[in-house]
Amino acid sequence: MLKTYFGSCHCGDVTFAAEIDFDEGSGRCNCSICAKRRAWSVIVKPDAFRLLRGEDKLSDYQFGTSGTHHRFCARCGCAPFSDGDMPGAGGAFLSISVACLDELSEEELAAIPIAYSDGCNDVWWDKSLVMGYL
Repeated sequence: MLKTYFGSCHCGDVTFAAEIDFDEGSGRCNCSICAKRRAWSVIVKPDAFRLLRGEDKLSDYQFGTSGTHHRFCARCGCAPFSDGDMPGAGGAFLSISVACLDELSEEELAAIPIAYSDGCNDVWWDKSLVMGYL
């Protein structure tokens, strides 16, 4: 079921809202940055995301093909979301950190389906390669 969720970085300088349907699942990836961050994310299209506060507080980190902007708060270092545009993955997207969503109960978190994908080999969007390595 589609629902509006609110999220933030640790210090609260960056806040956002997103329309998310957790019945469609979430993801864990084994690429170098996701593995280091122990990232757990949900993908939404840009029209389902609103940055409410803190655009001027965001820093950007890119690597590899520079296809994704890994955003993080310049004050607290928390990484609430990433964004990019990859035609092979369906175009423009935002990857929202599930851990940065405010007010999710433990029951809601436990019920979110997780798919594991292979970003290490740049095929993270290919759900036929689901793997349990995280």
